[in-house]
Amino acid sequence: MSGTVVDFPAGAVRGTGRVVQVLDLPGGVGVVTDRTPFHPVDPAWPDQPADTGMLNGSPVTDCLVGAVSESGIAVGEQIQARRGDAGFSWVVVHVVDGPAPNVGDEVELQVDADRRQALSRAHTACHVVALALNAEVAGAWRKDVATDGAGNPDFDRIALTSSRMTENEARDTYRLGKSLRKKGFDTAVLLDDADAVAARVNDRVRGWIEADGRVAIETEGPTLTDLRFWCCDVPDGSYRIACGGTHVTSLRELGEVRVAYEQPEPGTLVAVTTVVPPA
Repeated sequence: MSGTVVDFPAGAVRGTGRVVQVLDLPGGVGVVTDRTPFHPVDPAWPDQPADTGMLNGSPVTDCLVGAVSESGIAVGEQIQARRGDAGFSWVVVHVVDGPAPNVGDEVELQVDADRRQALSRAHTACHVVALALNAEVAGAWRKDVATDGAGNPDFDRIALTSSRMTENEARDTYRLGKSLRKKGFDTAVLLDDADAVAARVNDRVRGWIEADGRVAIETEGPTLTDLRFWCCDVPDGSYRIACGGTHVTSLRELGEVRVAYEQPEPGTLVAVTTVVPPA
């Protein structure tokens, strides 16, 4: 079985696919198609939730990644293999609450477009807020580290421990502990003055949105495991970040973006990004 061809990087929310496998799952019937517009949740980095929608008129309640080998298929958190391991193909498994189609059937696939758009806004906003934060704390580094597309030290990439999106909101958790200080970052800049940093980040992001920065997804191939990159042009520079999620096509589509920083425990900072879509 070859890997699933995915159309969500191009923004597709509707399509057809041919059923190649049907399996029983705890949440319903698992339907694997050769092609799909659905974005599945990634068990390795589950930042963006799965698309929901309809398959031949039946609800798709979840969408998972499957790893297929000679011994069968592992789905979601059951997967032990890593992408790139020999002998595996990677597929999208639609969890359907309804009658199972037959292998070989051509089925209609319809993503919940409103939910997809809300998740796409959250994911794009998450990236631009993180890049604006990189710029605002660039002066807090005393050592050379990896940089982002604008040449700023990549605080987000170095300190991020988890990221989660819901509709029009993202929560990114950063660890500002001993290891980050050893890399040369003055953690007091954020821990002691988080509100002021948030105000500057919000101002910078507002300017990027007003400039209507272009957003695009570049892909290295059509299947689920081919690398994809989020690309964005703003007045500060051009960014290209490896990312498997879905996004808006321009920053104006975000409307208003606001970030606030919470400190739930010592040495931890959570960026809570909220999107208020255009009316």
